[in-house]
Amino acid sequence: MVDAYVEALQSGRNGYSPSYGLPELRQAIAVDEQRKGWDATSDDIYVCHGVTEALQLIFAAVLDSGSKVLAPGPHYPPYMAYPQMYGASTVEYKLHADDGWKPDFDDIESKMDDDVRLLVLINPNNPCGSVCGSEDVDRMLAIARSYPNCILVADEIYDGLDFTGKHVSVASRSKDVPVIALNGVSKVYYAPGWRIGYMAIHDPVGRMALVRDGLERLLRSRLCASTPAQLGYLAGLTGEKSWMRAYSERVQKQRNHCLKRIEEIDGLEVESPGGAFYMFVRLTDPQWANDDKQFVLRLLEEEHVLLVHGSGFSPELGRGHVRLVYLPSVEVLDEAFDRIGRFLERHR
Repeated sequence: MVDAYVEALQSGRNGYSPSYGLPELRQAIAVDEQRKGWDATSDDIYVCHGVTEALQLIFAAVLDSGSKVLAPGPHYPPYMAYPQMYGASTVEYKLHADDGWKPDFDDIESKMDDDVRLLVLINPNNPCGSVCGSEDVDRMLAIARSYPNCILVADEIYDGLDFTGKHVSVASRSKDVPVIALNGVSKVYYAPGWRIGYMAIHDPVGRMALVRDGLERLLRSRLCASTPAQLGYLAGLTGEKSWMRAYSERVQKQRNHCLKRIEEIDGLEVESPGGAFYMFVRLTDPQWANDDKQFVLRLLEEEHVLLVHGSGFSPELGRGHVRLVYLPSVEVLDEAFDRIGRFLERHR
């Protein structure tokens, strides 16, 4: 992938490319989505500056004053921040903190109404690492089915980091509900700084013509995603992938090591994540459970260990937690946990 990126630079492929993405990359992405179980074509694929830009475009095309996004809490922060730019609001639905952070479907049903334009499923979830299988996906689709103006946004950027074997493509399960799948190079290919993602539109009953038109107008207005980075991603999609298995095995070993270390530290608890590379760790000491941001700041100041405060992912539903990334080596993780344990003992 790096060689393809460099070759693009050295051969002068530095110009603007088509606004919807390089045709050969769109085709490769469509083939990859077909392997997940649905009839994607290259015309359904739109390449963006990462999933974050894809979200900005979707919100701009779909939302207006008074409309709503129903997203999980905790969640990736742009789901809360961007809808306000269009006069819309984000409503959080609960995840079961004591049951693997699975969606609370009763809570979702209670919060759905005709103003909900986008129902979001982040699978695997950031920041919790939970994975929804086919039964959960089907239930989510069943809820959306009752609201003809609702699109299901399937954020699947971590789909290649599923350790449960249960992950399924949302588009592959939908026969009638419109789905926008989000994915890209950043997580599964470990290249977040390349800023290449995509949205794939699954419109099984032809309800999204106006949305697609809006998305295409917005895409054309901002020229294109990075041409050399697209060629690097293309090499990853079409090249040999055995390296991914070795990476995945290493990440799982690091996850298991973190679970063991957390179990040994008084003041921390965690639900074992089924995917991605995050843990959403519960702070059980009341002084920190009530102020997770202060915990993060004090830990950084005193022990030079950086976590992310859970309330940053949801002021209410993330409070009392911290997000931990378990991508570093076991040696680095051990040093971090030694310092966290020392900090908690000192402030007990």
